[in-house]
Amino acid sequence: MAEEPDARADVHTPVTVLTGFLGSGKTTLLNRALRHPAMARTMIVINEFGEIPIDHVLTEASNDAIVVLENGCLCCTVFGDLVQTFNRLWYARSTGEIDFDHVVIETSGLAEPAPVLQAFLSEPTLEGLWRVGAVVTTVDAINGPHTLDEHAVSVAQAALADHLLITKLDLLEPAGRESARAALTARLRAINAAASISAVEDPDADPIRLMRSVVADPKAGPESAALWLAGALGERTAGGEHTAHGKQAHRHDEHAHASHEADASRRAHAGPGAHAHEDDIATFNLIRDTPLSAEALQLLLSSLERQLGPRLLRVKGLIHVVERPEQPLVVQGAQHLLHNLSWLPRWPDADHRTRIVFITQGIAPDELSEMVNLLDRVAQRTAAARARAAEPPEAGVARQ
Repeated sequence: MAEEPDARADVHTPVTVLTGFLGSGKTTLLNRALRHPAMARTMIVINEFGEIPIDHVLTEASNDAIVVLENGCLCCTVFGDLVQTFNRLWYARSTGEIDFDHVVIETSGLAEPAPVLQAFLSEPTLEGLWRVGAVVTTVDAINGPHTLDEHAVSVAQAALADHLLITKLDLLEPAGRESARAALTARLRAINAAASISAVEDPDADPIRLMRSVVADPKAGPESAALWLAGALGERTAGGEHTAHGKQAHRHDEHAHASHEADASRRAHAGPGAHAHEDDIATFNLIRDTPLSAEALQLLLSSLERQLGPRLLRVKGLIHVVERPEQPLVVQGAQHLLHNLSWLPRWPDADHRTRIVFITQGIAPDELSEMVNLLDRVAQRTAAARARAAEPPEAGVARQ
């Protein structure tokens, strides 16, 4: 069902996905980072949407460090070009033609981020050599609230971010900056409880650190998996760092529920008459005390994949499987669940519960909760029935 633990050193080159809606300040942020010598070994991949490529001309870097994917949205029409580009980059580096240790993809402002993440999780030629280190999303303080109302893609960009950066606060009237920032921060927090949120003017919003930041890789070991899952659950220390031992935002033993408080907060911040596309985002935790059989797990994941499809933006989790109780199974994906399953050599701590975090779009929280609970029960009952049917007749008689 999944790969065995791999003791080899990590050979995956980290990729930062820089996203944000049109005009939100992605290129400005990238230029700030590229001025620093620490970015000298960073390769830039820019996705242009339109027949005339413009953005790369505005980027202050050597042409040798920029690759342009023209005339298409990164999530659809140039997907094949993305795979080919990264294959060429890997080959060029292996032959000594170029040298880099990190890649930044600046997406089109119209790009859906989930398929981009999915490419690095499911495409074999990418998954084996690269991994998404972080997703950085810029949000315009002036136009951001209206953009979130009118464009669902901007909400998806915010929902999948590891770091949310508020831009253009300096263009607001000084008297209204703090209130505008507070309102936008609250709205973004309702969409994404796990991401760091800061303004580009903040001292800790170092573009170098953000461009080269790498979230924990769950395959690197139990401790990294614990940090990775804590980040997905939105567990943070007082200093803002993710912790595997912090207070859980949602504890739902044996059940799965969406956050109704977050849903109410989204509606409150949307204001009257707004489209409030963020109402479509649900962050949802499935936590089970009892382990799942391997067959029940496969049935559950397959059913969720069929039922949710593209409405599933992201999934992350550690799963307790009956057949291998000492080794948690790592599941992660975007839009499709059955990708990137791998076993850890051991649990990171004493908590051996199954914990899976879903981020979905376009499905009501109550409907999602009911669906997952139902599919979970059906998967367990189906697996148990199949196991009984496979038993020899004398085993069934003895059990009676």
